[in-house]
Amino acid sequence: MKELIFIPLAGLGHLVSAIEFAKQILNRDEENLSISVLIMKLPLDYGVQNFIQSLNSQPRLKFIDISLDEKTSSGYLNSHETFLYDFIDGHKPRVREYVHNISKTSSCSGFILDMFCTSMIDIANEFNVPSYIYFASNAAFLGLCLHFETLRNEKKLDTSKYMNSDEELWITSFKNLCPTKVVPEHLLDTRLASTMFFDGIRRFKETRGIIVNTFFELESFSLQALSDSKMVPKIYPVGPVVSFEKSGHFRNNLLETQSIIKWLDDQEDSSVVFLCFGSMGSFEAEQIREIATALEHFGHRFLWSLRKSPPKGKIDIPTSYNNYEEVLPEGFLERTKGFGKIIGWAPQVTILSHPSIGGFVSHCGWNSILESVHFGVPIATWPLYAEQQMNAFLLLKELGLAEEIKMDYVVDFEGKHNQVDIVSAQEIEGCLLRLMVKSEENEVRKKVKEMKEKSRVAMEEGGSSYNSLGLLIKDVITNI
Repeated sequence: MKELIFIPLAGLGHLVSAIEFAKQILNRDEENLSISVLIMKLPLDYGVQNFIQSLNSQPRLKFIDISLDEKTSSGYLNSHETFLYDFIDGHKPRVREYVHNISKTSSCSGFILDMFCTSMIDIANEFNVPSYIYFASNAAFLGLCLHFETLRNEKKLDTSKYMNSDEELWITSFKNLCPTKVVPEHLLDTRLASTMFFDGIRRFKETRGIIVNTFFELESFSLQALSDSKMVPKIYPVGPVVSFEKSGHFRNNLLETQSIIKWLDDQEDSSVVFLCFGSMGSFEAEQIREIATALEHFGHRFLWSLRKSPPKGKIDIPTSYNNYEEVLPEGFLERTKGFGKIIGWAPQVTILSHPSIGGFVSHCGWNSILESVHFGVPIATWPLYAEQQMNAFLLLKELGLAEEIKMDYVVDFEGKHNQVDIVSAQEIEGCLLRLMVKSEENEVRKKVKEMKEKSRVAMEEGGSSYNSLGLLIKDVITNI
């Protein structure tokens, strides 16, 4: 039996997706492959600890903790800007040791690496095994990263000139001109971390292939553009890779989840708008009041995942409120108790899969988008960080699968700006009115329902992603 080594980044959005993909491989191949997932625990727990503790090794799927001791791991925090890359490189000796040990009894067939873990290609090369990238985002963003890597490393262009610019760029993975205001900041700035990010993207070209969590019917234009490029390794679209873990990755206690389900059960089909902004999503009090005002005036049923922001300038996961009244308009809870429910952490898959959900106000993380498409729930875009602004552009302008609250909203995690952008209650309500139209005139709702069916067909036998995964498994087994 041949062994695949998975090295994911231990952030929830990366780790969960990678593990779900590992399970898909083993479900398809029952005799040739086993998988070891090497876990590097970050010193800052962004909510993954409970998830990691919930994982159970299976006969052909092992979870190997190669974490450094707490003192060493935390020491990398001193490097601030380059922390992530220094932290990953610090695990190289442990990866080397693990592969050396397993090579005594089995054959290593390849490394499947997170997009940030490209330095581990060095270890794969030492053992003469191929590397593949598991890209947990979309094909359009992959094209964007490769485009800017070429601009910076080959054409020696100073991309910081696009900072705060209204310029629009022609990029091969987009049908429309791409506004620079939706390009992630780390693709534009000149800091060392940005340079290291692009060094990693450059190394994509050294791999045997790039596995992308998307499907052909969703991103046919972007995938075709990537496939046509002679500079890009083989592309394997295998999505939607979605976790259907109903527990919310063990963040909710059972009573909380049961309370949410009971409330949803009492609502009519497609009548509830669900507001949730990911594991890092939260707002300051002024913005929360605008959202509350919009929801109250809107008058439709709503389920709102509301959590408290960490202290200004501190990057951490949001926490639960002890008392929602401390941040909501006076009397809001009483006035909306007939049609609204506020919760803390949301078991998102449980909620999106419920028939009463008719719309999703989302931060546009790629995993959330795929879940929403899978369950046929139209999105209202409110991106916050990372590549989410570009994801919002993709949904709105390229695919027509969403309504816009904002496309270029950016949360100020580092507290760099004195003035925070506030989205007005009127803007929010206007989008919700468009989002929740149930008639055939709602083109977005119609398109999302169609894409829901296409997403399921893609994963079934004979579907585009099913066939792509089969090709990957064949390539891995034969090391072609």
